[in-house]
Amino acid sequence: MRGKVDDPRWRTWWDYALFAGGIVPALVFGVAFGNLFEGVPFGFDGDLRMHSTITLLSLLNPFALLVGLVSLSMIVLHGAVWLNLKTDGAVKARAHAIIPYAALVFAILFALTGLWLSHLQGFQIAGQIAYDGPSNPLNKTVTLVPGGWFANVTLYPALWLTVAAAYLGALGAILLRRRPGLAFIASALVPFGTIATAGTALFPFLMPSSSDPNQSLTVWDASSSLLTLAIMLAAVVIFLPIVLAYTAWVYRVMRGPVRADDITRNSKTAY
Repeated sequence: MRGKVDDPRWRTWWDYALFAGGIVPALVFGVAFGNLFEGVPFGFDGDLRMHSTITLLSLLNPFALLVGLVSLSMIVLHGAVWLNLKTDGAVKARAHAIIPYAALVFAILFALTGLWLSHLQGFQIAGQIAYDGPSNPLNKTVTLVPGGWFANVTLYPALWLTVAAAYLGALGAILLRRRPGLAFIASALVPFGTIATAGTALFPFLMPSSSDPNQSLTVWDASSSLLTLAIMLAAVVIFLPIVLAYTAWVYRVMRGPVRADDITRNSKTAY
């Protein structure tokens, strides 16, 4: 749509629209994830009907906004490395220059998030967990423990490798930015390590409840039935290879950088 009208005002408007369309989801996804560590106000009645007092303003708390900035800087870094790989000219030069700054901002924000998280109360299940019991969020006792979100890495120190992967990916993106293909592989470790760090810290909780911790959702009491899981497994076995094959074909067709002269030469068909 940006190129449909040859008017600087039209293109400027679309530049801002595309900018907002990129920055807002990247920030909001991180904010949503950050709220999980503080708990979300929801619960269930005796018939397992959910009730909540979630509001937009309650989700925009300082810690969640910090996690949102981590998400934003992570995606800016990965996107800059991708542009460094797939473009040339002025766009490539700008992306190349942004990479070190985006990596540094990510590293600082990621460290601040970890420091803040160490002072938050973490959710932990008290007593034995019924792994093979019915999916029922009411059948457990949850306690709040200061620094409890670090319990998994304390129990399994190898999980610190997820944190290391995020930092090594950011460092690799800086050092390898003159070799765009390798830099992109390195930068892919940043979202992998960041999301894996958050996931392993939360496990086994999927959505902790701040209003009634005992009714928090875990991977066991929020799972589908055995039949549903079996059907989904069959669907994955059948369709995942098709999706992977199609995706590989798309990347093969669109391999190589997008050059300004290619766009000019194919201006009647490229967009």
